[in-house]
Amino acid sequence: MNMKVLFYSAKKFEIPYFDTANHTHIELIYTEEQLSMKTVNLAKGYEYISVFTADDVSGDVIKQLHLNGVTHIAIRAAGFDNVDLKTANELGIHVANVPEYSPYSIAEHAITLMLALNRKIVIANEQVHQYNFKLDNLVGADMHGKTVGIIGTGRIGKIAAKILHGFGCNLLGYDINPDRRLKDEYNLRYCNLHELCLYSDIITIHTPLNQDTKYLLDRKLFSIMKKGIMIINTSRGAVVKTEDLVTYLENGIIGAYGMDVYEHEKGIFFYDHSADKLQDKMLLKLLSMKNVLVTSHQAFATYEALTNIAETTFYNLLEWNEGLRSDNELTTSLKFISAFGSKM
Repeated sequence: MNMKVLFYSAKKFEIPYFDTANHTHIELIYTEEQLSMKTVNLAKGYEYISVFTADDVSGDVIKQLHLNGVTHIAIRAAGFDNVDLKTANELGIHVANVPEYSPYSIAEHAITLMLALNRKIVIANEQVHQYNFKLDNLVGADMHGKTVGIIGTGRIGKIAAKILHGFGCNLLGYDINPDRRLKDEYNLRYCNLHELCLYSDIITIHTPLNQDTKYLLDRKLFSIMKKGIMIINTSRGAVVKTEDLVTYLENGIIGAYGMDVYEHEKGIFFYDHSADKLQDKMLLKLLSMKNVLVTSHQAFATYEALTNIAETTFYNLLEWNEGLRSDNELTTSLKFISAFGSKM
């Protein structure tokens, strides 16, 4: 019997990569619908499904998936904070992710946001299209000599460190599993989070979201930061407490914020709302600020990363189809491995 896989939240930009990677007998069925209690019955008749970061794979949904006959869930991402692994493990449902895909895509996007904010690139582009060629509000700063704090020095954080070292930045790192090679290679100094926030000119976040990292940055740490600090978040929105962030953007302590992720992005990012009126007041506030640069969870969207994701997803599916255990399978214990870097 041919293997069939239902892909929830399938996006037009990713489908060609999965079709190209499919050199097998696997039948792929795509739906744009997000997985939720409303759509869970679409999975009836499928043992295998694939989900993305915005899908609801909570305990109740997993229980219904189990009743519908689903035995395997392939996550098309590294992060799995939206999946109740405990319930899946208890019900014998296998769950695997894509733990490693082009980390360059995320790190380079973080640096892109950093440079664009620093040199006012978006504002400059808007001005010249209005034939305004003045530089009065476009003065930036040299990256050379700036102190950059890297929260999470795993695969992505290491590459960010390499790029920033090339600029001549002074690097601080925070991670519960320090990589001492970074000191030798890039002169990165590990410190506690309080010290990193106190002395950094720029902070870039590269940690997964879990019980230890939710609201890792909030008003307590914002209040001790240098006035005018820049923060870049390409990890998960809820690592930053958005409500506090807005307050400290308004009072000028945070001088600039680059975000590829948003705490309440579900149902907004990845979709065209140009004909709608957004109801999310915090997002509307952030979008209205000239010192905030927003991209809609696109950091992973490179040819290389999408190819890696498709190939690893198929690896997981084929291992399962052969009755084997994929080495990318997740267990409950992994969910609580705090907090930084080891997977990102």
